Amino acid sequence: MPDFPTLAKLAEDLESGRTTSRRLVEACIARIADPAGEGQRAFIHVDRDAALAAADAMDALRKVKAEPSRYAGIPISIKDLFDIKGQTTRAGSRALDDSDPAEHDAATVARLRKAGFVLIGRTNMTEFAYSGIGINPHYGTPKGIWNRTAGHVPGGSSSGAAVSVVDGMAHGALGTDTGGSCRIPAAFNGIVGYKPTQRRVPLDGTVPLSFSLDSIGPLARSVSCCAILDAMLANEPIASLQPRPVKGMRLAVPTTIALDDLDAEVAETFERTLKTLADHGAVIERIAMTEFHDIGPMNAKGGFAAAESFAWHRYLITAKGDVYDPRVAVRIMRGEAQSAADYIDLLNERRSLIARVNARIAPYDALVLPTTANTPPKISDLADDKAFTKENLRALRNCTLINMIDGCAISLPAHRKNDVPVGLMLAGAGGSDRRIFELAAGMEAVIRV
Repeated sequence: MPDFPTLAKLAEDLESGRTTSRRLVEACIARIADPAGEGQRAFIHVDRDAALAAADAMDALRKVKAEPSRYAGIPISIKDLFDIKGQTTRAGSRALDDSDPAEHDAATVARLRKAGFVLIGRTNMTEFAYSGIGINPHYGTPKGIWNRTAGHVPGGSSSGAAVSVVDGMAHGALGTDTGGSCRIPAAFNGIVGYKPTQRRVPLDGTVPLSFSLDSIGPLARSVSCCAILDAMLANEPIASLQPRPVKGMRLAVPTTIALDDLDAEVAETFERTLKTLADHGAVIERIAMTEFHDIGPMNAKGGFAAAESFAWHRYLITAKGDVYDPRVAVRIMRGEAQSAADYIDLLNERRSLIARVNARIAPYDALVLPTTANTPPKISDLADDKAFTKENLRALRNCTLINMIDGCAISLPAHRKNDVPVGLMLAGAGGSDRRIFELAAGMEAVIRV
């Protein structure tokens, strides 16, 4: 895997004059255009001229010490779910091809632009964000970093976002996470992905999947990179991230559902990582989380995603259902069968679930569990709908647990060099974002040694 720089290193290089924004942008554009690479599938649109103009502007501002932030001029990719002024937001679909260009940037895009980040282009994704696998029949499916000769899925729905970062086509990515869409592609590509406490980051200007569960988060190369981007997205000060010592960490491993049906490589990597953390002084306790058994029945009729996506799509899918990915359309249409009473039951059940889980995990610093039950499947193995459904559910399962409890979570690469990518998820109750970042920064230094 290429060793591309972190945001902190890029900021240092820009400040010292060792590089310029134009050089960074030109290098990213060249990687995207490389016919031997994944750029043509990772991006739906590359804003070459605007990116170069923005880079020149940031370089000029830096020369007179007027750059908007120390990260000004760094190229970043934007998932095709976000409005960018003057561009059409397609959400990875053909059904929105004739939509009017956006009149304003999405709130999060505006915050990144205000900090001086250069928008390199719009990344590919699962259509309407409705899958954890990352396959897109309209724009192609970018291959994940693992074993590209065989062709493995990139994870979804923020598929192009992850590939853009791991391949150096951008130095950070804006994604969304409704049931793992930042964390799954991060895990499948050996990078870091973060799902914040939902209420911290505004959803304005984003095509919704489920407004109850949708969260906006970053994908990047390190915990610190994600913490920097997360602070900007939440409009919070960028505070120096102080890693917590592993010694004394109180970590809970949920044995209910989260450890079921793991691929051998996932189970082996997870247990090895737990041993490493324990050897460094972490206190690890395996606990039953009986509350997790309630989530399956809550989602039996499609849950929030089906109900809320159907409400948004019901007119569009009636008019243009023939151009939807059938695997996406069938999931949206499950919402049609849900009644108002079903939806109200969901709201009440989730409220109870959150309270009970928060009480259960209160004695611990964080939950720790595998990000996904599976390693990245081959794209060719998922042509069959049954195989696709099985692997999609396995990819989404553990991440969905955290969205349903309104928590925050990060996925860290835990595999050894040259092994299949495996993610370690660290999660906490809603509002514990800073603690999760500090814990993750402490773990990051030891778990892959």
